Amino acid sequence: MIKDTLYVGLDTDKKHIDIAVAEPLPGGEVRYWGKIANEAAALDRLIKRLQRHGRRLVVCYEAGPCGYGIYRRLNDKADVTCQVVAPSMTPRRPGMRVKTNRRDSLMLAKLLRAEELSPAWVPDEAHEAMRDLVRSRGAVVADQMRCRQRIAGFLLRQELRFVGKPWTQKHRAWLGRQVFAAPAHRLMFGEMLEALDQARARLKRHEDHIAELVASWSLAWLVEALQALRGYRLINAVSLAAEIGDPRRFDNPRQLMGYIGLVPSEASTGERVRRGKLTKSGNGRARKVLIEAAWTYARPAKGASPRAQRQSDAVRAVAEKARHRLTGRYRKLVARGKLPTVAIAAVARETLGFIWAIAHAAQTPPQSAQHSTGLAPSRPLRAASGGGLKASLDRPTRPALAAPGRSGRRDR
Repeated sequence: MIKDTLYVGLDTDKKHIDIAVAEPLPGGEVRYWGKIANEAAALDRLIKRLQRHGRRLVVCYEAGPCGYGIYRRLNDKADVTCQVVAPSMTPRRPGMRVKTNRRDSLMLAKLLRAEELSPAWVPDEAHEAMRDLVRSRGAVVADQMRCRQRIAGFLLRQELRFVGKPWTQKHRAWLGRQVFAAPAHRLMFGEMLEALDQARARLKRHEDHIAELVASWSLAWLVEALQALRGYRLINAVSLAAEIGDPRRFDNPRQLMGYIGLVPSEASTGERVRRGKLTKSGNGRARKVLIEAAWTYARPAKGASPRAQRQSDAVRAVAEKARHRLTGRYRKLVARGKLPTVAIAAVARETLGFIWAIAHAAQTPPQSAQHSTGLAPSRPLRAASGGGLKASLDRPTRPALAAPGRSGRRDR
C-alpha cells in the first residue's frame, strides 16, 4: 500500500512555528494549520497529529538563525522527510507586498509540493562544530582589526607616526613607549592596547584549537590535500573545507563555481547577450577565502612547496598544473586591460576547478563522500553541465567575468 503524502511548510522564528499543509496534486487543498511553540515537545505532538492516518510527511523550512535542530529531529522520525531550503533560491512574486509568517508558511507548502524549492546542504553535527570554531576565529580576526583601526585613528589625531611596517613586534614596542600629557588619553590608550593584546591572544588560541582538532575531523584528508595549492595553508584550507564541505558532492566544477557565486550574472534576451557582475549568490565566507588565496597568483610562480611533496602523485600533478595555469591566467587578463580585481576573481573561479579535481584525486578514507561529510540527500544542484575531470581541467573556463559597473565585457 502506497502511503498518501502530505506536504508541510514551516515558517520558524525564535518563539513560534507557523504551519501550513498542502494535499497532493491534482486539486489538493492548501490550508493554514496553525501556530505552535518552537519547542521539541510541541513539534513532536504536531508530527503525531499529522501522521494520525498513517500519512507520509514531507516537511521544509527556510535556513535561518534557528539552525538545523528541527531538520535533525524530524529526519529521525519514521515516514518523515525534512528539507532545509535556501531563502535566496525561494521564488518570490515581485508584486507581493504583504509578508507575514502565515503567508510564508503557505507559500513554502505550495512550492514544496511543486518541487520548486532548492534544498540547502546540511552538515553533520561534527562538521557544524568545526565550522562554528572556524567562524569564531573569523569573528576574532574582525575584533583585532577594529582594535587596530581605533589605535591607528587615535595616533593619527595625535600626529604620531611610526616609520616601518605596522603591527609587528617592533611596532608594538613603540606603541608601549608612547606617553600622553592628558590623563584621559593615557588611560584610554592603555585600554586600547590591552584590548589589542587580548584579541591577539584569542586569535592564537583559536588557531591552536583548529590545528589540534583538524586531525580527527572527517575532512582532514581534504585539508591536507588543499595545502598543495598556492595560497592555502592550514587556516585557509580548513576555512574552505568547513564552508563548502566535500567538493565531490558536485557533479562537475561548474556546479561548484555557481554554488559559491563566482559566475557572472546574465540578463540576455533574444540575440542580445548581456553579462554583468558576479552573482555572489553563495557562501560569502568561502568566496573571501578563495579571493584572498587567489592574490598569490599575482606573483610569479615559484617551485612546488614542501607541503605538496607530501601528497600523492595525482594531487601533485593537479597542484603543479594549477600553479602554472593560474599565474599565466592572471598575467594574460591584466595584459588585456582587465582590472587586477577582476582578474583575481577569474583566477578564484578557476581555482575551484582545481579544488574539485584535487578532492577526486586525493586518497580518502574508505567511507563514501556522503557518509564521511554528512551530506543530506537532495536533488541535483541546478547548474550548467560539464565534462569529466580531465575535460574540466584541460579546456578553458567559459563563463565570462565582467568588470565592475560594466556589462557585456568578457574575459576570454
